Amino acid sequence: MGDPDVVEMVQEEGKLSSREVDYINEMSEQSPSSRETSFLISKEPAFEKDRQSKDSIFFRDGTRQIDFVLSYVDDMKKEADIKAERRKEFEENLRKTGLELEIEDKRNSEDGRTFFVKIHAPWEVLVTYAEVLGIKMPIKESDFPRAERIPFSYMLGPLKLPRNVKHPHPEYFTAQFTRHRQELFLIEDESSFFPSSARNRIVYYILSRCPFGIEEGKKKFGIERLLTSHTYSAAYPLHDGQYWKQSESPNPVNERYILHQNWARLSYFYKEQPLDLIRNYYGEKIGIYFVFLGFYTEMLSFAAVVGLACFIYGLLSMNGNSSSMEICDPKIGGQIIMCPLCDLVCDYWRLNTTCLASKFSHLFDNESTVFFAIFMGIWVTLFLEFWKQRQSRLEYEWDLVDFEEEQQQLQLRPEFEAMCKQRKRNPVTKEMEPYMPLYSRIPWYFLSGATVTLWMALVIACMVAVIVYRLSVFATFASFMESEASLKHVKSFLTPQITTSLTGSCLNFIVILILNFFYEKISAWITKMEIPRTYQEYESSITLKMFLFQFVNFYSSCFYVAFFKGKFVGYPGKYTYLFNVWRSEECDPGGCLIELTTQLTIIMTGKQIFGNIKEAIYPMVLNWWRRRKARTNSEKLYSRWEQDHDLESFGSLGLFYEYLETVIQFGFVTLFVASFPLAPLLALLNNIIEIRVDAWKLTTQYRRPVAAKAHSIGVWQDILYGMAVLSVATNAFIVAFTSDIIPRLVYYYAYSKNANEPMKGYVNDSLSTFLIADFPNHTVPSEKRDFTTCRYRDYRYPPDHDQKYFHNMQYWHVLAAKMTFIIVMEHIVFLVKFLLAWMIPDVPKDVMERIKREKLMTIKILHDFELDKLKENLKINSSEFSKHVMIEENKVQLAKSTI
Repeated sequence: MGDPDVVEMVQEEGKLSSREVDYINEMSEQSPSSRETSFLISKEPAFEKDRQSKDSIFFRDGTRQIDFVLSYVDDMKKEADIKAERRKEFEENLRKTGLELEIEDKRNSEDGRTFFVKIHAPWEVLVTYAEVLGIKMPIKESDFPRAERIPFSYMLGPLKLPRNVKHPHPEYFTAQFTRHRQELFLIEDESSFFPSSARNRIVYYILSRCPFGIEEGKKKFGIERLLTSHTYSAAYPLHDGQYWKQSESPNPVNERYILHQNWARLSYFYKEQPLDLIRNYYGEKIGIYFVFLGFYTEMLSFAAVVGLACFIYGLLSMNGNSSSMEICDPKIGGQIIMCPLCDLVCDYWRLNTTCLASKFSHLFDNESTVFFAIFMGIWVTLFLEFWKQRQSRLEYEWDLVDFEEEQQQLQLRPEFEAMCKQRKRNPVTKEMEPYMPLYSRIPWYFLSGATVTLWMALVIACMVAVIVYRLSVFATFASFMESEASLKHVKSFLTPQITTSLTGSCLNFIVILILNFFYEKISAWITKMEIPRTYQEYESSITLKMFLFQFVNFYSSCFYVAFFKGKFVGYPGKYTYLFNVWRSEECDPGGCLIELTTQLTIIMTGKQIFGNIKEAIYPMVLNWWRRRKARTNSEKLYSRWEQDHDLESFGSLGLFYEYLETVIQFGFVTLFVASFPLAPLLALLNNIIEIRVDAWKLTTQYRRPVAAKAHSIGVWQDILYGMAVLSVATNAFIVAFTSDIIPRLVYYYAYSKNANEPMKGYVNDSLSTFLIADFPNHTVPSEKRDFTTCRYRDYRYPPDHDQKYFHNMQYWHVLAAKMTFIIVMEHIVFLVKFLLAWMIPDVPKDVMERIKREKLMTIKILHDFELDKLKENLKINSSEFSKHVMIEENKVQLAKSTI
């Protein structure tokens, strides 16, 4: 029998399958001396260490590869004995599972304080857990040629990587590994058969489920709990070697160096990514993120070209725009007296003072705005549909077709198992599993919901505070710029409206960053307190919290400017007031679109610059400081595991924040793109840099993450679909209510009186007249004027009309046109979206054929293998053998018909 303590504890927790338990029993039946061999090796003389290269990734014997490293500091605090006992128990149980350990004494470490536990997974452990985890391994080289060269591909030569970098290994037919069928697989060398990513994934699987004792009546297990309690200070797989040079023999090929040379350098920004190599080194989960980011960047290039064309059109037509010409004309705009923009301190002003602002507004508010809004609605559909195709192709190429998330994401979290006091039978597996009733978690759910709501309310409150700032300082800017003669030349392009908008946007961006910093900490803590059952539940919970908050945090100010600012201001003599103190903000006579563009540019550009600087500088500074503190014994050998130990940890949520950053950028590109056609171009430039910055920090500044599998981008795909649908509505409303397109079209077709120049007189027509004598005393400037009326932006009857200051018929015509435009645009875009989604298959035809071919070949190979085993092992006579052949042939035919 095997060791009863380990087997019972592990089996009770439901973490291991029967195959794993059998294997532990086999290992436990070995003699104590054989089990402790690896421990005794750690007692060998230290001089052997000096014979090794400092980049060695092997045990001292130079044969067994280091698959994982644990580190700890032997402190003298009150819990030191408890931690030492936990480590002793944990490491003993690791040996019982078959792992081999070698301990480096602190005297051999760079800082003289840190112990390192090196872990090696021997062949028997690898084959057992490869079967448990369902890892697919090659059984035969594929007879499918790689994708054919696309037309004119020679023109893309400079963008291509060398073939041995892009495709470091041939394509194979694969099957789930089974240790009882080892002869079936292409095993040339047992030490290199499993790639290093698969090896560290297997070891981490064991580490995360290995028990280390019973405390306070509860079973304790898993490396994560030991890291949380600081029993160990770090747990990580090793990089292949140094990133700036090739490894020396006998180390294997240094894939880290190849990645750095061909991927993680900014000078290679125009090159394609070595996606297969990324997958081999970091695992599918990180690999698919870079595939998505690269595909998104490629698709952005099309949107960026069209957006740039729209911007150039606005630039070329800026001087010929009739509205700007009328505003700038001293005989038209110079003669129009506008009503004060604030009470008492603001003076009357002439319309031509906004000449430059009206020209800038035309850059983004012109006829191409409608076209670009519709184009982006179609672009986002094409992007998502083609991404589904790219994802399905990736599933085939990376052997993820039959991958089920249950293998990894639906495993119970050790934290959940440790907190559970009850057990319940799983209806699928019929095994007893830890169970936590819903009523035990309801208080935490309420706290979580209340916290998220409170923080979103705080974001709204901060936005209102920024609005109050803009309202309160607008009058200050206006009076200051009027009184200062030195600002006479500046006033032509830096009006009080623009100055207030710029400073308010910058202040809002700073507030966004501060709120985001604190909320990240709180949301992670609350999610842990909810005690999610599985890793998938944990990721879904924190994704929902973070996305909802960041959606409100980053977009609320843009929504305010786009849909609320200037819409409910009232009219002179009857303005609306915020908190009965501050008069509501008005839009520029040319509309609010230029302010929305300013707000969007500052927040989007600021976030991207800040994010890239943070991602590049933060880990580099931390690593430098850690090395500076550690190097107290510089004469010692600075080993491979110590070099990686001094790097920053990527963390379990590292990839989550990368996706979140990309999705928030996607929102800027799609939700408000009608106001800023250059948004896709800015996003494209950022992503080109982002890919290389992410590659550089992963390759040089972070410890190697534990490899993990994933067959899609997960819940982020649903979020992207939701934002795509919302973007159609927001852009339709921006064109209708924030842009000046619809009022101009209504005037052009219904109210223009000049056949030769239909837009002549539009500016005068869009302004209503107010009698100065109707101003309340507390709002009108005190000085006497030689004019009796002023103008304001609205469609209202003049003061001599029976229904003075009520909305006139043109207002209702414009409103009807706006609503009609929204309905027509949404229906057109949604119709095209549905047609494209129907026409573009989720799985390309050639991929479907390859999947069917591989399934058929796998069945045939397995069938032939089983027949050979029957001939060799069963020693049956010819008649019995014929029956077996017939049965197997029938199985193959049935499989073919099924496929």
